[in-house]
Amino acid sequence: MYGKASAEFPARIVCLTAETAEIAYAVGAGARVVGVPGTARRPEAAREKARVGGFTTFRVERIVALAPDLVLAFSDLQKDVVRELIGAGVAVLCTNQRSLDEVLRAVLVIGGALGCEPAARALVQDMRDEIKQVREYSSVWPDRPRVWFEEWPEPLIAGIRWVSELIEVAGGRDVFAELRAQKGAAGRIVAPEAVIARDPEIILASWCGKPVDTARIAARPGWEGVSAVKAGQIHALDGADVLVPGPSLMVGLRRIHEIVQAHQARA
Repeated sequence: MYGKASAEFPARIVCLTAETAEIAYAVGAGARVVGVPGTARRPEAAREKARVGGFTTFRVERIVALAPDLVLAFSDLQKDVVRELIGAGVAVLCTNQRSLDEVLRAVLVIGGALGCEPAARALVQDMRDEIKQVREYSSVWPDRPRVWFEEWPEPLIAGIRWVSELIEVAGGRDVFAELRAQKGAAGRIVAPEAVIARDPEIILASWCGKPVDTARIAARPGWEGVSAVKAGQIHALDGADVLVPGPSLMVGLRRIHEIVQAHQARA
């Protein structure tokens, strides 16, 4: 049975991000998860586990008290807690995915570390199949609408690489696609005037856990002439669907595809 614990693989797992918890459950190791961050929402069963902190605010002693065989972490933003945990003698696996291909690779890495490689490969194949299906569906559209994705409002921050790629797979054209190579948010800061100049036809926003105010976006000085604002095409997306680099990105892909498809129908 996939995910069954043995002496060869971690029996007690602590996850420091929502996607590591989601991946652990998706490959069949959910019963071995003993701690999750407060941001963990999927699956529902993950919410019943001990909470160990937020994305960058953790109490190492609380994690250590859970006696984990392995801690799963994500991104350079967690380097401080990872350093502390390693210093405390805890084994840590930290991935740092930015692209869709890296997300798929992270699933395989985590699945393999948990002794669930067959299930991880099956999950990755399902994700690849969905990406291929959506890409092929949207490839026949003659026009690809211009899309601005807003990851943060002040300062304006364009979407991380995997979001830019989701937009393209879904049939849109990221108006700041050249910024996807920037791994840090600071490299994706843009001026409001730059967004106006690129005149997006669709605006997508997900503000890293902060509720999106679409009316506030529409009311920005000078934005009244932007095509997306004039057409009322400002859409708030759930961060759990687009900003959590794991299996839930497929939910975000479907949502973005629906929005782009509806735009095509109106065109």
